[in-house]
Amino acid sequence: MTTSTRGAAKAPAVLVLEDGRIFRGRAYGAVGETFGEAVFSTGMTGYQETLTDPSYHRQVVVMTAPHVGNTGVNDDDPESSRIWVAGYVVRDPARVPSNWRSRRSLDEELVTQGVVGISGIDTRALTRHLRERGAMRVGIFSGASIADDAALLARVQDAPRMKGANLSAEVATKETYVVPAIGEKKFTVAAVDLGIKGMTPHRMAERGIEVHVLPATATIEDVYAVNPDGVFFSNGPGDPATADGPVAVMQGVLERKTPLFGICFGNQILGRALGFGTYKLKYGHRGINQPVQDRTTGKVEITAHNHGFAVDAPLDKVSDTAYGRAEVSHVCLNDQVVEGLRLLDQPAFSVQYHPEAAAGPHDAAYLFDRFVSLMSTAQMEAERA
Repeated sequence: MTTSTRGAAKAPAVLVLEDGRIFRGRAYGAVGETFGEAVFSTGMTGYQETLTDPSYHRQVVVMTAPHVGNTGVNDDDPESSRIWVAGYVVRDPARVPSNWRSRRSLDEELVTQGVVGISGIDTRALTRHLRERGAMRVGIFSGASIADDAALLARVQDAPRMKGANLSAEVATKETYVVPAIGEKKFTVAAVDLGIKGMTPHRMAERGIEVHVLPATATIEDVYAVNPDGVFFSNGPGDPATADGPVAVMQGVLERKTPLFGICFGNQILGRALGFGTYKLKYGHRGINQPVQDRTTGKVEITAHNHGFAVDAPLDKVSDTAYGRAEVSHVCLNDQVVEGLRLLDQPAFSVQYHPEAAAGPHDAAYLFDRFVSLMSTAQMEAERA
């Protein structure tokens, strides 16, 4: 990505998809060029959390909500230390932010962090195109970066694909850090950071958990060096088929039967650890309004998603694995994609979505309580042994 400084609002910009479809608009954020995978998010709010979610690394996010930036940017809502999206696409950016928590405009934040975007295009038409043709490579070019269409298309087609990309180590912490329990400490959890959002360890800390956040490259020895009561695998970007290291670590946790919880990328890692395959979705699930059924209770939840890959596991039967029986615990009601797994013979489960509710909704917060319950049961069994 190359960028220049402000002045974006008046610069012409062009968005080029790898299949040759072109959209013309105005630069939004930094002026320059960027490449990534074009995906769309259906959330009407929570753009700051979306931008700072490490799972969006190397993706150009198209906002389906037409008006973006009303609430500006504050210093409380980021989910990480920086914006991770490769590029940003909006139809009608707010001219003036209006919110008591706002510290600067979204446009200013994108410029400061060098994020190239485009505005003034028909994002509904672009979203329909991606739904019909699937997520694909894209380039955004503005200012001096604009050349003839054929040259821009050739550059987009030379960009790397998301399939086969191993990205977790690029976004994860390099050093272990600790998020202390809020109030009385009840448990210790080793959290493998594959692209973790800041609210996730906070949700565990609220429940009396001291969270040791480990790099994506952590070994099984690193995990057990913190003497954990439970192990957590986070969300993150990239193709789960490349994540052999985290899969091996998770298999080590399963062999020890330590309570285990995974979300998003962590769900795909559990799927692979159990022997299931993974595959790339046509255009993925992104946004904060995805309906999922918890098949263990029958309850339907509105949930936050950000995934372009999914687990290939049978929906309607219990599977025998090397670590006991496993079943699909959650399913997306839009397309029947696997949204959760659980083991029946040991304390391990995962979901494909984001229960930390950043940004919203709060329907799935109970999953952290379910993790706490597994650790409590394991502690009581250890004391009786």
